[in-house]
Amino acid sequence: MKTEIFTRNDLTTASELLANGQLVAFPTETVYGLGADATNELAVKQVYVAKGRPSDNPLIVHVNDPEMVWNYADLNWRSLAQKLMQAFWPGPLTIILPIQDQKLSTTVTGGLKTAAFRMPDNALTLQLITQLNRPLVGPSANTSGKPSPTEAMHVYHDLNGKIAGIVDDGPTLVGLESTVLDLTSSIPTILRPGALTREQIQAVIGQVQDSHHQVQNDEIPKAPGMKYKHYAPNAQVVVIDRKEDFLTAIKQLQDKKTSFAVMATDDVLNNLNLSSNLPTFSLGDSVVSASKRLFAGLRRFDMDSSIEYILAQGTSDLELGKAYMNRLNKAAGQQHFKLEEQ
Repeated sequence: MKTEIFTRNDLTTASELLANGQLVAFPTETVYGLGADATNELAVKQVYVAKGRPSDNPLIVHVNDPEMVWNYADLNWRSLAQKLMQAFWPGPLTIILPIQDQKLSTTVTGGLKTAAFRMPDNALTLQLITQLNRPLVGPSANTSGKPSPTEAMHVYHDLNGKIAGIVDDGPTLVGLESTVLDLTSSIPTILRPGALTREQIQAVIGQVQDSHHQVQNDEIPKAPGMKYKHYAPNAQVVVIDRKEDFLTAIKQLQDKKTSFAVMATDDVLNNLNLSSNLPTFSLGDSVVSASKRLFAGLRRFDMDSSIEYILAQGTSDLELGKAYMNRLNKAAGQQHFKLEEQ
């Protein structure tokens, strides 16, 4: 199969491929999604095949209008959900709702009686869904477990020859997947943090809690990205929590003659006075830029098979930093740098 790169002028072709059961990756403001007609079970099954993804993982259903949700979701939940949709859609919020009987395949829901819905903030993708006139499933368009794609070429690297096409709209604006909010809990619960914070959601619907549940290997997750290790390159990622520990960590790896790379903000990179042959990646000057660039940095070093470790800068676990650290910790398998005992 030849994977075509589409532009905004090719949306009709892309929608026709989707209507015929093919897979087409699409841009959002968060990451690129791997699209299939959500009402075509055979097409949805191919998403799992292309990604190498366990079929018990639910898929997010992408819509072009809040009204499309109610063709599938339980109407009894409309009042609460509508408040969130009016406040945050289109945008980086995924809402988990109970679904009407037999309205969505278990291939979409992972066998659960709930489904996750989102209206992405990307004009091309909203137009694509409008032309298809059906919702799209859209997990991140990457090989399962690898860093999520924030550019069309990231998708091409992972899925070339496995999908029909990729709609290219340049780099994504946010760089981290959407906030996932479960409305079926007794208290609405954030299952996956994202750019939209708990405080922002609470301002609209009242009390919201963070989930501290760790999904086990034999457990069906209620939302994507909940597994212990995820978004991981081949190299071992090590989180550096304190800026002052970078030099020590670098020296230890140099003493062991280990190949490694460094991902950090500009102020840290400028102060390290690193040798020119050490691979580095700038995370910019803030948690906003770091969140936008995180997956691109992990992917850059994933393409270099000689790199064994990636030293990546951590940040405070507040607001957007919560989402950044969630992805970084999963990429690292929770491995943080610790000073070696003397």
